[in-house]
Amino acid sequence: MELLLKYFPNLTQKQMQEFSSLQKVYAEWNEKINVISRKDIENLYERHILHSLSIAKFIQFKNATKIMDLGTGGGFPGIPLAILFPDARFHLVDSIGKKLKVIEAVKEEIGLKNVFTFHARAEEMQFHYDFVVSRAVAPLADLLNWTKGKYTANDQHTLHNGLICLKGGDIDAELSVVKNAHKVPLTKFYAEDFFKDKFLVYCEQ
Repeated sequence: MELLLKYFPNLTQKQMQEFSSLQKVYAEWNEKINVISRKDIENLYERHILHSLSIAKFIQFKNATKIMDLGTGGGFPGIPLAILFPDARFHLVDSIGKKLKVIEAVKEEIGLKNVFTFHARAEEMQFHYDFVVSRAVAPLADLLNWTKGKYTANDQHTLHNGLICLKGGDIDAELSVVKNAHKVPLTKFYAEDFFKDKFLVYCEQ
C-alpha cells in the first residue's frame, strides 16, 4: 500500500480499504485458480495494481464513462481502475470463464458496484464503449480488429474515444503496422525498475 500511496496520495479512505483488501482475496483465490504467476503474487501492488493504474496517469475517466476491459484475466487493469473511478462503468470480458469467478469473488469481497463480468469474446459484445483497455492480451492489430465498431461517438474527454493498452518489451514492429498509435513509456509515471520496458499505447477511434 505504501507504494500505491506514493503515486496516488489522494485516495479516499474507502479506496484505501478496497485496495488493501486485494492482497488477501487474490492470494486466496490464486491457490484455486492461477490468474497471477505464483512468484508475482507477493508483488501484486507493483506489477499488477500499480501497472494497471498507469492508465489513470494517462487519462482521468469522467463519471458515467463506459469501459471494456478486453481479456481481463484476473481483473487487470479493470479492477484497480474501477476502484479508482467508482462512477465509471466497467465491463470485464474474458473467454475463459473460470477466471471470471475470481473477479466475482473480488467484487463480493470489496463491494464493487461498477464492475460487470462477461464470459465472451470482445467481438461478441453487443455494447458500445468510450474506451477499451487491455493488458498484454494480443498484438495491437488484433485488439483493434476485435473492437472495431465498438466505440461510442460522443467524445467527452480531452482524448478521443479509443483503445488504451499496456504492453512490454520491443513493440516497435507491432506499432509500425497500426495507424495513429501513440506510445508512452511508463517511466514517465513511475521510478521502479519493473517499469523500464513497459509502455502504454493509445489508439484513437
